[in-house]
Amino acid sequence: MAVINSVKEVLHRIRVKLYPNYFTNVEGAYIARTDNEASLTIAEVCAALKNRGGFTGSYDDLVEHVKQFFDEMVYQLCDGFAVNTGYFSLHPNVGGTFDKVTEGHDAKKHPITFRFRPCAPLRKAAEYIVVEVEGLAEVNGYIDEFTDVTTEAVNETATSGGMFSIVGHKIKIAGEDPEVGVYFVSEADPAVRVKVSGHLAENTASKLIGVIPALSAGKWKLEIKTQYSGGSNVLKEPRSLVLHSILSVS
Repeated sequence: MAVINSVKEVLHRIRVKLYPNYFTNVEGAYIARTDNEASLTIAEVCAALKNRGGFTGSYDDLVEHVKQFFDEMVYQLCDGFAVNTGYFSLHPNVGGTFDKVTEGHDAKKHPITFRFRPCAPLRKAAEYIVVEVEGLAEVNGYIDEFTDVTTEAVNETATSGGMFSIVGHKIKIAGEDPEVGVYFVSEADPAVRVKVSGHLAENTASKLIGVIPALSAGKWKLEIKTQYSGGSNVLKEPRSLVLHSILSVS
């Protein structure tokens, strides 16, 4: 009788780092966060399809057609239709609660969101991903999530003049050193550093809320410089915390 060994080919790799688990409702000492560098744009995915995937048509036409597809998909979503791409589906959703049947919609009380659901092909592809744990992340403090309130995107975009929310560990802005603050650093030219000015609406060890400064289009890194030590005393020199993702400004 022949013996058949099922060996899965490794097609993809995801790098993660471990962070201390401070969630009271989640078991385990550490949680994993992907150690990705940036979110890919439509143009970059199309370039990969052209260079790696063997697409033989016009690159410019490809980019334009994909953009047109997503423009139409968004239009249909905003008309209340769910969209199933075969790999994932998107569903419009109205949150909050209504106190009576005659109550009208309130944008703040009943926020409109869109839910993402992976379909079978995407779930199947995940079986061929190898996760590489690259050790413990910086435990003296870290930035976990940057939320662009305007787009509701997490660790992806930054909208000039819009509100932001930063969640992390030991991120409180504290100290008298002039370098202390929240910065957006140009990936193309690290010498270009734009500091968040004005009062932070929230400034705690785990959360910062403020206004994104005017930024030019491109890729930006998020950096926090603080003398916060976690206690009543401040550090002698500011320490630097950098978000593991790159933010896109359009």
